[in-house]
Amino acid sequence: MILAFAIMSDKPDITEVTTFDKTKLKKTETQEKNTLPTKETIEQEKTTES
Repeated sequence: MILAFAIMSDKPDITEVTTFDKTKLKKTETQEKNTLPTKETIEQEKTTES
């Protein structure tokens, strides 16, 4: 049985990273989808559960 192993060096190959063109990326707007409840909301829920 013959096994083929990929040759790995100590340092990763970063040629693709160094030649990457950031100008080709699209601009996107970040939207927060799941916000954490405020302290007041938590207190209100605690009082309604009791």
